[in-house]
Amino acid sequence: MQVATDQDLGIGPTREGLLHALYEAAELEHNLMCTYLYAAFSLRDDDGLSAEEKAACARWRDVILHVAIDEMGHLTAVWNITAALGGQPHFGRTNFPLDPGMLPAGITVKLAAFNEQVLQHFIYLERPAGSTEPDGEGFAAPWAYAREVTNWRITPMPVDYDTVGVFYERLSVCLREFVERHGEAVAFAGDPALQLSPGEIQLRGANPVLCSNTALNAFAAIVEEGEGARLHSPNSHYARFVQVREELRALKAKNPDFEPAHPAATNPVLRRPLVQHGRVWIENEEAARLVDLANTSYGAMLRLIAYAYSIRRPHAEKSLAVDLAMGLMRAMTKLAERAARLPAGPSYPGCNAGMSFVALRDAAAFTPGPGARAFFVERLSEMATVAQQLALDGDERTVAAARMFEALRVRGERGFARAALELPVVVPVSAPAAASAVSADGAPPVPRREGAVDYIEAEKMTLIYEGKRCIHARFCVTGAPQVFLANVPGPWIHPDKMDVDGLVEIAHFCPSGAIRYKRKDGKPDESAPPVNVLSIREAGPYGVRGELEIDGVAGEYRATLCRCGASKNKPYCDGSHHDVQFGASGEPATGTQTDMLAVRNGPLQIDPQLDGPLQVRGNLEITAGTGRMVARVTSARLCRCGGSNTKPFCDGTHAKIGFRST
Repeated sequence: MQVATDQDLGIGPTREGLLHALYEAAELEHNLMCTYLYAAFSLRDDDGLSAEEKAACARWRDVILHVAIDEMGHLTAVWNITAALGGQPHFGRTNFPLDPGMLPAGITVKLAAFNEQVLQHFIYLERPAGSTEPDGEGFAAPWAYAREVTNWRITPMPVDYDTVGVFYERLSVCLREFVERHGEAVAFAGDPALQLSPGEIQLRGANPVLCSNTALNAFAAIVEEGEGARLHSPNSHYARFVQVREELRALKAKNPDFEPAHPAATNPVLRRPLVQHGRVWIENEEAARLVDLANTSYGAMLRLIAYAYSIRRPHAEKSLAVDLAMGLMRAMTKLAERAARLPAGPSYPGCNAGMSFVALRDAAAFTPGPGARAFFVERLSEMATVAQQLALDGDERTVAAARMFEALRVRGERGFARAALELPVVVPVSAPAAASAVSADGAPPVPRREGAVDYIEAEKMTLIYEGKRCIHARFCVTGAPQVFLANVPGPWIHPDKMDVDGLVEIAHFCPSGAIRYKRKDGKPDESAPPVNVLSIREAGPYGVRGELEIDGVAGEYRATLCRCGASKNKPYCDGSHHDVQFGASGEPATGTQTDMLAVRNGPLQIDPQLDGPLQVRGNLEITAGTGRMVARVTSARLCRCGGSNTKPFCDGTHAKIGFRST
């Protein structure tokens, strides 16, 4: 990415050179993310700590994980810029530890458990320009060398830099010159619909790059938030790590024997290494199997994100790939934490195992289509099977991971099957039309039951009733008392006692979708409303109307979804909010996202996250119970544990209170 000189024949920075530098940026952000995660996984939470020490370790884990999430955002920004320039985002990296020459001599990358030296290394990596922070002990480069070629070459060459901030500054200079030479339209020739956006993933770096301003702003955000922030930026990675260092020193002063982390291996590997120095071979088979599955989920995660970059937005399959990838990262975290608590093997006394983040030989995107979908479905099934076997040990983390893998398997099978059809999967609402089952003496027809759904045949319609979905809103028994006879023994629905058009209107009043229908008179069945609306009911559920796809199943237009966390029919409400005396307001404050949407209808995808919120994608107006506007969104995570302090939006409380969705 060399800046042009008088001897360069007027070529200046090239697209190939920019892509080459962006690939290094991706590897750099990717590797830092892995090292931060590894340190966070090693932090203790056991009873051998004092209450103060335990709280500190939990706090430091959150700090490091949030920094790792920031790195994921930086990585996404780099991938989006790469795609904007017409390149394929880069997902590969070499295995740990990195060999000298992959990065400048001043950047050493290896996996190690949290301690004072590792923390100092993180501070050194994130240091602002002008900082005099030293590197952590044991992280100094084995020798000094220069990668950079001083003369200009058309073949991309690596560059050296003292800090990552300097690297991004040089990259910004080259991008500006490239755009000045070729123009905005030519420079940013990539399809923006291939990039990731907030509609697919909730990361600050997931903003589509359309021009030099958006690209340069992304570089500036990476520098300001992380590597290269100003010396006194209070929320930078550097500042956050320095704060952890001060807290660690204070606790060490109180208790010199305080060890905040398990002795996880430095650079663990799953097979006997050719170069054994600086690596730990995991001999313990239990730990090795855990690490193997964690590595597998990590590799599948990268493939899914790569796949997402090959699908144009908006497309449900793009969001599906991202959601599955994020789910795999959560499952991987449980396995990695468990591995850091198990011994590495007899050759390494006092040393525990740890996830090795093995890199695939190639992680490039699959071509969208049947082959890719078959691969992902097979891989998710394989991981779920292995996870179930590992969960037999009864460990809490392993059991939780197995639940996650099984949920991802089901979600993947359902989602990729829909993608293969390229049409919504509609729930069958009736069998072939049958004659009215009304008897001569006027007795109500006997329902035909399929699963939990009753089908009641009338002359001009099939009325459908799903009792598990009913929230007893009473629109049916008050609006059509001659049809719906409450509190009577036996069959209680008389669909022929009312004109079919009137009964259709009553069905549309049912907020839960427990009452549906299929007409036999040639008139149209229910269709999607002109505006997708989610209403927040006082001390009750979400009432949602739209072109709904809930948990991968499409074809309905009304539903009430649990937000108290107590329903036994999640994600649907079953009235349990009354039993638990749920008291959340139906009148939250109006938010900042209230601008009118360009499109107000269309598919509304609602994906319940395992033990987490409702992930909503699509055009949606969120209103208070009185109809007042709360927010207009195209993507949101809605609380369903009942505990969020930012209702109706999720704030992560589900993890703190141990919410279980199944």
